[in-house]
Amino acid sequence: MAAAARAFAAHVLRGRWFMAYGSFLIMSAAGATYIFAVYSKDIKATLGYTQEQLNTVGFFKDVGANVGIHAGLIAEVAPPWLVLAVGAAMNLGGYLMLYLSVAGVVRARPPLWLVCLYIAVGANSQAFANTGALVTCVKNFPESRGVILGLLKGFVGLSGAIFTQLYLAFYGGGGGDTRPLILLVGWLPAAVSVAFLGTIRIIRSPRSPAAARREYRAFCGFLYVSLALAAYLMVVIILQKRFVFTRAEYGVSAAVVLVMVLVPFTVVLREEAALFKNTVEAQPVVVNTPTKPRTPAQAAQQPAAIAERPAATLTSRVVRALRPPPLGDDYTILQALVSVDMLLLFTATVFGIGGTLTAIDNMGQIGESLGYPQRSIATFVSLISIWNYLGRVAAGFASEALLARYRLPRPLVLAVVLLLTIPGHLLISFGVPGSLYVASVIIGFCFGAAQPLILASVSELFGLRYYSTLYNLCGTASPVGSYVLNVRVAGRMYDREAARQAGGHAVASAAGKRLVTCIGVRCYKESFLVITAVTAAAAAVTLVLAWRTRRFYAGDVYARFKEEEEVVVVGQSRDGVAASEMSS
Repeated sequence: MAAAARAFAAHVLRGRWFMAYGSFLIMSAAGATYIFAVYSKDIKATLGYTQEQLNTVGFFKDVGANVGIHAGLIAEVAPPWLVLAVGAAMNLGGYLMLYLSVAGVVRARPPLWLVCLYIAVGANSQAFANTGALVTCVKNFPESRGVILGLLKGFVGLSGAIFTQLYLAFYGGGGGDTRPLILLVGWLPAAVSVAFLGTIRIIRSPRSPAAARREYRAFCGFLYVSLALAAYLMVVIILQKRFVFTRAEYGVSAAVVLVMVLVPFTVVLREEAALFKNTVEAQPVVVNTPTKPRTPAQAAQQPAAIAERPAATLTSRVVRALRPPPLGDDYTILQALVSVDMLLLFTATVFGIGGTLTAIDNMGQIGESLGYPQRSIATFVSLISIWNYLGRVAAGFASEALLARYRLPRPLVLAVVLLLTIPGHLLISFGVPGSLYVASVIIGFCFGAAQPLILASVSELFGLRYYSTLYNLCGTASPVGSYVLNVRVAGRMYDREAARQAGGHAVASAAGKRLVTCIGVRCYKESFLVITAVTAAAAAVTLVLAWRTRRFYAGDVYARFKEEEEVVVVGQSRDGVAASEMSS
């Protein structure tokens, strides 16, 4: 009995489902960038920044979180554990230095460029976590990529609310001091990644139709648990807004969150137990079709044919290297870079996701300018986190179902999501009283829904061979949009309006610098009207992509994976049968 228990434990720890669970936990601690609005005011006040300077810090945070081409290139030649280890070291180092700067431990106040470097390095760990865990999961579950992307990115969306609950439990809210939160986001994600270094890896597993159905039911089990967690967080956030919690009550709330994060492990045990029972059954055998040997005449003719072929010119080689294969095949990195479809997807991401990032990063200042109390601003951030999660899982599961049943292109669903974002931007622009709660829900949901749709589209259109790099290549679009819309548009217009108010709302910062705070609807009105316009343009670009790819999505997107599974023969090999007969 003890030997069987040890064998089962080893089977679970080496299994594909425990790998998926480890990825979920890594993702649930990898969304620290989404709570920047909670502690950004302390950065601004402590270091004496203007709004444009603070938005510059936020831009470099977005750069670090989304520019992960180097992480993708490392993942092409290195195992996932190394990618995760590098990310953990960057997370700890970057956020720890940011905390020391904001907390005043470092005597000399660091210059702006150094603070930007700290937060960029810390946030870049998210790109390494995504590459190490998320990309590995997609390769392990290629026919459920929409579902797995929705779940994994959903846990990233929930991580903001999870971090908030842990911060309140550990520090009791800090009396409004959010600097300890920076320390928490420095050590916790690094610790989780290190704990699963040996778990995240490529695990090949051929699937029968029955196994595919069971796999989908298992993912639904993960979904139900995560939905319960999201619902609990929503209720807790509402209660914490209406009532004043004690330190002990915050601790109980955080303990419930941790227990619910561990509940999905029961799904792992159930699935691995079913697989463990079948270990004595036949092992799959790959049937290799023998190649027909060449005749001597054919062997003699081949060198002559090669000699008659004209030598390829440099131009023809470049043309062949850049000529894209059919959609769905494995593109090279260069072929994807020059693809019109990648250009359209990149452009839609720049302006569509860039606008939602601007709203998320400025939510603290938006709430302050419209007269919301600090506790309400923390509520906005948590609402964005929860609806971010709901958008990701909803888009992942719904787009997969629409693709399977109606062959609906994912870019078309993405265009609809971008159009739904526009009302949220307009609510911020016109500052309707109490509307910021609704805007937080809309923007959080749409920002979350766009993530799995973009990532799944990349994997479907350009293949999985170089997905680690192409995934991160498309991710660089978000910080580009964030810089244009957040720094150059929203930040500059905010400071201009604050200066126009003639310093009537000036406050002294901890650095002794006179800060000007903008109050009123005009602070963000013009900038979010601009964001509304470019979001509508991004939706139009996505519709063009949907039109270009309609024939590809009209076919079976996953046909190549099903063809690979047909070579697996159900039953024992002849050697296995003979061995069993001899042993009897």
